[in-house]
Amino acid sequence: MGQATFGAGCFWCIEACFKDIKGVVSVVSGYSGGTEETANYKAVCAGITDHAEVARINYNSEQVSFDQLLEMFWFVHDPTQLNRQGNDIGRQYRSVIFYHDDVQRYKSEEYKQRLEDSGVWDNPIVTEIVPLGVFYPAEDYHNNYFENNPGNMYCQSVVRPKVEKFKEVFEHLRK
Repeated sequence: MGQATFGAGCFWCIEACFKDIKGVVSVVSGYSGGTEETANYKAVCAGITDHAEVARINYNSEQVSFDQLLEMFWFVHDPTQLNRQGNDIGRQYRSVIFYHDDVQRYKSEEYKQRLEDSGVWDNPIVTEIVPLGVFYPAEDYHNNYFENNPGNMYCQSVVRPKVEKFKEVFEHLRK
């Protein structure tokens, strides 16, 4: 069993995209990378803990590889936006890979460099690649948020279009 921890804006979007991938056992919304010894939604959104909203992806590495998860990570957000994704503004929405070991660090740095060299984006990639510290699971109501709140305006205007585009591109990897 492998684990990957990604921050790519709102964790509702990341979770909704990754949870239906073959080999993904679970996706847990949470917080990591902060300066405080605890994290909760109110404090993280207020910007007082420096944690990022992240998704912890638990996966079967015989069915989906870390490399494939990285490809999805880079696709699901704009890694050139510093401390934001779209209208979600603040350091808690930063683009970040929290690596679990040196292999993940190397693969993440290598992939980032290949993207930089390709010139796929006009602006430089600002994604942080840092060691995983403490992961704090988010409050229960954040898990399966998109599935449980389909009528929510944020889900309709932000999450749903992102999930639909993701599903179209990664259809071959879906359950």
